[in-house]
Amino acid sequence: MIGSTQSVITVIGSINTDMVVKTAQLPAAGETVTGGAFFMSAGGKGGNQAVAAVRLGAQVSMVANLGTDMFGDAAITRLQAEGVDCNYVSRDEQHASGVALISVDDRGENHIAVAPGANATLRKQYVEDAFEQVQASSLVLMQLEIPMDIVVTVAELCTEKGCRLILDPAPAQDLPEAVIAGVYLLTPNETEAESLTGIQVVDEDTAREAATKLLAAGAQNVAITLGKQGVFLANEEVSHLIPSSVVDAVDTTAAGDCFNGAMAAALAGGGSLSESIDFACKAAAISVTRLGAQDSMPYVRELG
Repeated sequence: MIGSTQSVITVIGSINTDMVVKTAQLPAAGETVTGGAFFMSAGGKGGNQAVAAVRLGAQVSMVANLGTDMFGDAAITRLQAEGVDCNYVSRDEQHASGVALISVDDRGENHIAVAPGANATLRKQYVEDAFEQVQASSLVLMQLEIPMDIVVTVAELCTEKGCRLILDPAPAQDLPEAVIAGVYLLTPNETEAESLTGIQVVDEDTAREAATKLLAAGAQNVAITLGKQGVFLANEEVSHLIPSSVVDAVDTTAAGDCFNGAMAAALAGGGSLSESIDFACKAAAISVTRLGAQDSMPYVRELG
């Protein structure tokens, strides 16, 4: 399935530098917790998903916006070293590159605060220029750490060119109906599914209820990630839970990004939705056993 990619996956989204502190427990409001190790890691949902996909055999082109600072320089160098095409990563002289402050506890759970910086100034023209090179029927992978008007533009361009848009609706926020209607595959987690539907998603039954509502809104396929329970896939033909692997998590920071990047790689390689989700679950399970965001993404050789 992987390794037979026929077209480039275009990832449109954020690139950040993650600053991570390991702590025994996450701080409550107003509380100071003395942490352990500190490290910096390449991150941002767009960058994470691009690295996940390229490490798993896909050809990837990145569309994003960075500052002209040292974080931006390092981010492009890192992505290019991974094999990601950065020809459509623009640079903003007026805004700093995005950063994320992350605390991770002993169970692998996290608190994240993001300063989007140049991610928030990604321009419509940059996206339109990139789409001149996007092939019809190819895959476009996007998240919500960029301006909503760009999200709308991408959905419109995908519809015009007949591209398959995979939308990871994170961080959780309202989506225009036209965006949902233009999505080939919507991949919310429990929190994001509740934000989009008003249905509290806690198990397979509530996931089915939320997925039904999202399908009615126009999404062609819905895959709701349920953490350790697995992923609930629904469309007009199927509606079932795909189990995930059970592992001892060290850091769950970029598990969702790994899942989306891996799934896009599998789909681009010719896999069915069910096969691709199963593959992505295995990849995400490996990622949570490691610290960091992009650093935690597995390689195709690790999945057998």
